[in-house]
Amino acid sequence: MSQDRLPQMVISIMLLADFDVSERCNIRPRSFDLITKKGDTLVIIKVVPHIDSVSADIAWDLDLIARLLDATPLIVGERARDVELERGVVYIRYGLFAISPETLFDYFVEGLSPLVYASPGGLYVKIKGDLLHEVRVRSRMSLGDLASKLGVSRRTISKYESGMGTTLDVAIRLEELFSAPLIEMIELLDYQSSEPRTRPVESATEDILVDLERMGMEIHAMRRAPFQALALFDRHTILTAYGTSQKVVKRASLIGSISQITKSFAVCIATDYKKQKKIGKTLLIGEEHLHTLEDGSDLIDMING
Repeated sequence: MSQDRLPQMVISIMLLADFDVSERCNIRPRSFDLITKKGDTLVIIKVVPHIDSVSADIAWDLDLIARLLDATPLIVGERARDVELERGVVYIRYGLFAISPETLFDYFVEGLSPLVYASPGGLYVKIKGDLLHEVRVRSRMSLGDLASKLGVSRRTISKYESGMGTTLDVAIRLEELFSAPLIEMIELLDYQSSEPRTRPVESATEDILVDLERMGMEIHAMRRAPFQALALFDRHTILTAYGTSQKVVKRASLIGSISQITKSFAVCIATDYKKQKKIGKTLLIGEEHLHTLEDGSDLIDMING
């Protein structure tokens, strides 16, 4: 089976949904494969046949990039453990949503939000707790009355009204009992990023990143992204790669494509290069030249030049 089939399927779905799609990331290691944008909606997608292959480092990058770019991270795959991902079901890996290509199509092309999420023990849905409380009180039914009808405890009903999930069977029984839409849809774009986290700068790359910090930039080092750092300066975002010229030239086109989608800047810093030039949208600059810049605005001017 072609390794390109699944990524091409995802690309086709996002194009069908009128999203702009970045160049596909074929560089290893990589924490994501595509970045897509439609209007103000930015989605970072990791495509894997088996969602359990997503590591903590990949999830760390996806979460951090999503926070810094105000984006939504998604994992799209086909299998979990030994079973295929079910259509309309959301799986969770390291706090990130993981879905099948069919669920991706339903959400972005058809406008159909998934209702079910997978959790240890089976498939569950989230109940609209406030609405359940409202319809129960309106029906003059006590917690005990409803618990008796469902065969659960009063405490369980109270938890449902506080937003605790339940099985699809119980949710359907509740909807039929009260003739109310009690199942809450899962909005894939409502991702809540984690708190900002920092990562120590590795000694092998310390000089370049410290130099960028000297120029007034806020640096966020990546673990497995195609760019090794994401720099923030005066409301500007700069995707940054560094290393030998042979290494960074391979990344320049991809990073430039990503910068176009994300409305950011792209720069590659070569440790063995003494000039500067543009490779598409990406500025290639030698490390020695970088040392001569006094402020982040100098680098922005060079990228714009």
